[in-house]
Amino acid sequence: MRKPTIVLVHGAFADATSSWNSIAANLIRRGHTVLAAANPLRGLRHDADYLRSVLDAVEGPIVLVGHSYGGAVITEAATGVESVTGLVYLAAFAPDEGETAAALDEKFGGAAQHITQARPLPGPDPQGPPNIELTIDPAHFHTVFAPDTDPGTAAVLAATQRPLALAAMLEPAGSPAWKFLPSHYALATRDQMIPIEGQRFMAARMNATTIEVPTGHAAMLGAPEALSELIAGAAA
Repeated sequence: MRKPTIVLVHGAFADATSSWNSIAANLIRRGHTVLAAANPLRGLRHDADYLRSVLDAVEGPIVLVGHSYGGAVITEAATGVESVTGLVYLAAFAPDEGETAAALDEKFGGAAQHITQARPLPGPDPQGPPNIELTIDPAHFHTVFAPDTDPGTAAVLAATQRPLALAAMLEPAGSPAWKFLPSHYALATRDQMIPIEGQRFMAARMNATTIEVPTGHAAMLGAPEALSELIAGAAA
């Protein structure tokens, strides 16, 4: 039986390389085919449509893995895609239909609203989505986003972070794929961006198979072996 391709989807304030290098290496050593997608971070529907275009080029079954905002993207993108056989969430948003990532963030007291910096984007339509993108203040990146790294590594991650369009956080989700696909969830118990109470709530309502890792938000950097094991199990 053909093993699924594992497609890794990073979240906001990150990129495919910094997020997935260790986990991708672990999974490849186990014999898995891995693809780390470049999440545009421009809008939930836009990003999900882009991810679907990536999935369309993959032959055979797929397991989707999302971190942080990437969880919202895989939730949206997998709906109606028959090749996707499972979902894995790593300290990630998993919205229900009509929910926004911003509303979940506010509900559970995520730190993003306190440590992000906003800057205007060019855009002629004042009636459309807010033309603003967000980055994490580098002064807070280590302590809040990537506490499981050393200060030097965190400084590089802060300097190379990819901004998130505010519109992506405000766009309501469509029908969630976790309602009909087997789901796994890694709970990061020291996460300040998506506090553990919020992660538990989302994992419970999707009836996900869960593990806990004693990490901050960038759990892939703090517990790559445990998360690789979870992903490999979902792909088995």
